[in-house]
Amino acid sequence: MLPTTSLNSRAQSNGNLSPRDAARHTAGAKRYKYLRRLFHFRHMDFEFAIWQMLYLFTSPQKVYRNFQYRKQTKDQWARDDPAFLVLLGMWLCVSTIMFGVVLHMGFFEMLKLLLWIVFIDCIGVGLLIATLMWFISNKYMMKHQGRDCDVEWGYALDVHLNAFYPLLVVLHFIQLFFIKIVISDFSIGYFVGNTFWLIAIGYYIYITFLGYSALPFLKNTVILLYPFAVLILLYVLSLALGWNFTQMLSNFYKFRVN
Repeated sequence: MLPTTSLNSRAQSNGNLSPRDAARHTAGAKRYKYLRRLFHFRHMDFEFAIWQMLYLFTSPQKVYRNFQYRKQTKDQWARDDPAFLVLLGMWLCVSTIMFGVVLHMGFFEMLKLLLWIVFIDCIGVGLLIATLMWFISNKYMMKHQGRDCDVEWGYALDVHLNAFYPLLVVLHFIQLFFIKIVISDFSIGYFVGNTFWLIAIGYYIYITFLGYSALPFLKNTVILLYPFAVLILLYVLSLALGWNFTQMLSNFYKFRVN
């Protein structure tokens, strides 16, 4: 007789899951498991999450190869460990406080800014982008239909978080070491600052492209690189017209907390 695990694997490959296995693989069951682990820090693999954060800068393809491995072993593309999300939240809090200090904000102003950035900029915008990309990819980018041919909403959110992390580090951390130059009235200021924006958003576009191109059942993923043309055009235009994106962001943050 074949072992039970072999029978389950064969059933999954044939698309015939038992009722018990099918219940375990529903979106609701995966979401429940993920949220439950969110409150158990000892069950999270923070070492692996840190590895992913480092490789998102040096070799993001390796991060998505791990997503492919998860699909083969756990039958899901999305993360089942919230450690990455927890570390991202910590990074977001620390970098926002640092940004508030640089802008000479008081305690309550920094707290207000932190709430805005966490719940609106990160969570709210993240959910919106993930839902939009989930809909577009499932509606217009499918090669063919099938049980395994589905972009999980959780995976779309993971792709956004992967792309958001380098953007956060570049704009909310690395840029702070040059902030006096960036927000100066000299042309070198908006050149340095806008270059940081070019790098940060470029990272976001590229890592998003890698995320969806890693899915073998999607087609025409190269269109996700098209925004690079708009990005470069805006960059050149901003230098010609003297727009300082970081100064605009700083003024927007101050407006929020006042």
